[in-house]
Amino acid sequence: YYADRERGVAWQIPLLVLTKSTFLLMSATLGDTRDLEERLEAMTGKAVVSVSSAQRPVPLAFEYSEDALHEAVYDLVKKQRAPIYLVNFTQRDAADQAQNLMSQDFTPKEDKRAIADALVGVKFDTPYGKDMQRYVRHGVGLHHGGLLPKYRLLVEKLSRQGLLRVISGTDTLGVGVNIPIRTVLFTKLCKFDGEKTRILTVRDFKQIAGRAGRKGYDTQGYVVAQAPEHVIENKRIEANAAASGKKKSKIVRKQPPTKGYVPWNAETFAQLVEGQPEALESSFEVTHGMLVELVQRPDNAYRKGGGYRRLVELIGLSHEHDGSKRHLRRRARRLFQSLVKAGVFELRASEYFGGREVVVSEGLQTDFSLMQSLALFLVEALEALDPKQPDFALDVLSFCEAILENPRAILMRQLDVLKGQLIAQWKADGLEYEERMARLEGVDNPKPRAELLYTLFDAFEAHHPWVGTENVRPKSIMRDMVERYMSFNEYVKELGLERIEGTLLRYLSEGFKTLVHTVPARLRTDELVDVIAFFRTVLARVDSSLIHEWERLMYGEEQTAVPELAAPLDISRDKRAFNARIRAELHALVKALSVGDWEEAAALVRQDEDDAWPPERFAEALAPFVEERGEVVFDHEARMTDKTRVVAGGRHEWEVTQTLVDREGENDWAIVGVIDLREDQAPEGPMIALRSISS
Repeated sequence: YYADRERGVAWQIPLLVLTKSTFLLMSATLGDTRDLEERLEAMTGKAVVSVSSAQRPVPLAFEYSEDALHEAVYDLVKKQRAPIYLVNFTQRDAADQAQNLMSQDFTPKEDKRAIADALVGVKFDTPYGKDMQRYVRHGVGLHHGGLLPKYRLLVEKLSRQGLLRVISGTDTLGVGVNIPIRTVLFTKLCKFDGEKTRILTVRDFKQIAGRAGRKGYDTQGYVVAQAPEHVIENKRIEANAAASGKKKSKIVRKQPPTKGYVPWNAETFAQLVEGQPEALESSFEVTHGMLVELVQRPDNAYRKGGGYRRLVELIGLSHEHDGSKRHLRRRARRLFQSLVKAGVFELRASEYFGGREVVVSEGLQTDFSLMQSLALFLVEALEALDPKQPDFALDVLSFCEAILENPRAILMRQLDVLKGQLIAQWKADGLEYEERMARLEGVDNPKPRAELLYTLFDAFEAHHPWVGTENVRPKSIMRDMVERYMSFNEYVKELGLERIEGTLLRYLSEGFKTLVHTVPARLRTDELVDVIAFFRTVLARVDSSLIHEWERLMYGEEQTAVPELAAPLDISRDKRAFNARIRAELHALVKALSVGDWEEAAALVRQDEDDAWPPERFAEALAPFVEERGEVVFDHEARMTDKTRVVAGGRHEWEVTQTLVDREGENDWAIVGVIDLREDQAPEGPMIALRSISS
């Protein structure tokens, strides 16, 4: 992480500022540490001791395999070398290998029973959940960043219990994933590093290979590398030809891949095993977000020069070379000036020193932050929108999406689906094949307000040359979900994102946090508050624990030196946001009822022990409505604010009523529920406990 371009600064800062601390830096892949030792000694004034050894508590045995992958895995299990982690370098490969492993049975019946017991109460309630459940019940794990966190954590838990013999995953094993492993099996020795496909670095190889062998469990760890697939296949073809007496000249050999491949062999493997990790290089970076956080810190308010001076000091202390430090100081100055110009920072007379001090503008929320590299552009660009326009909230959402990184896999699927729909429409309209294909060339992903965004960014770039190669990235994922009021599961199914649900969750999470923390609070119209509440409900439905932690920031909970004295979080404190959340939860419930998804409806309400609403109760309660009125209508009228009523009872108690809209316009049925926050003012999961659905 120290050398990571994005995260390196977070690991370097403690080394720079905690000068009275004693550091214990431990890694098998630090490489040459002499420069780091000298810097630490100069910084702390303490002697630095380097303790190095090539001897592991659990020694490793290395093997190069020219057997087919399924045969190699079977042989390792047979030799009692499980649990085995199959290292893949794409999420697709990891998922494909997990599916391939289903053809073999590695797991004894007693372990399958133990797995079944461990899965009691576990919800596989997303589109990919059925596949995940099928894998783990068979004793096969799948682990990569495209999965939802709850599925990754489940695989880690079952692995620690020794119930999964084989786990197919990505190279995240090398960055601290908590999975105990006896054997690491590399399916390849090359990977795409973001620019091109290369042979693994010695550091990457040793980070991953070093996870084999569990201290206290194993006396030996094993590292296996597969030969290239075509080499293994050709070896089999040649053996079959020799057995049948076929001439070598007649053999048709399999060719190596033409893309995404760099050749390797047993000698390459030996070089990785015996090589020394490359030296670590400093990766200190300066961002808007860092500057805002330093200015916001109370302790910097009492320092002459405040947070800006502190940033300049950190640059001087950093492990960068002198030329890089000069560049970082210039960048810090430009960022500071742009934040003052944008009104994020204000200069005012200092209470403690002569001259002026820098503070964050009083017009911004207390948890304001600039997390993305173009966050300042967003703050400035939003001034071009008119809050009185009907699409203001949706346009704010589009502006937020434009500064987020493009989730390429999602956008590719979105474009594929769009093209498929257009082809079907053009075919129905009678267009010839050639014309359909010609029209497809001009089809792109939806990009709301793209022309305005590009114009605003050109003007921004002219006054902020530090943006460099950055540019806005208009897209419509979150806006698409809002406009069609789609749930997480619906969106996954429509775009076929089952294997990368976690990628969608991360994107929505980043967008949600940008809406909450970067869009100035003064721009939060009622419609925008409803959009925020919509995504809060969507995210909470997928993983309520994540959203629960974010709300501590969202509602400005104060932290004190003594945790138990911290003011308890009360989500009802912000009445407008609280009412928007109530509406969002009720709207999600009405939508589930409108399509007869009783299981989803049951998951969207708080279940009281004494008055539970399982799926069958919803079906029973709605049966008379369906018979009398037909289906529950879920459209714009059904989501209007006059259809929701919230009445306060006692302190932290409310009764809520949601009118159900029908085709006949009678609208005489309603959902009635209660919210009780007397014991917990920030509950995880749904707030509303149902009492009735009736006329």
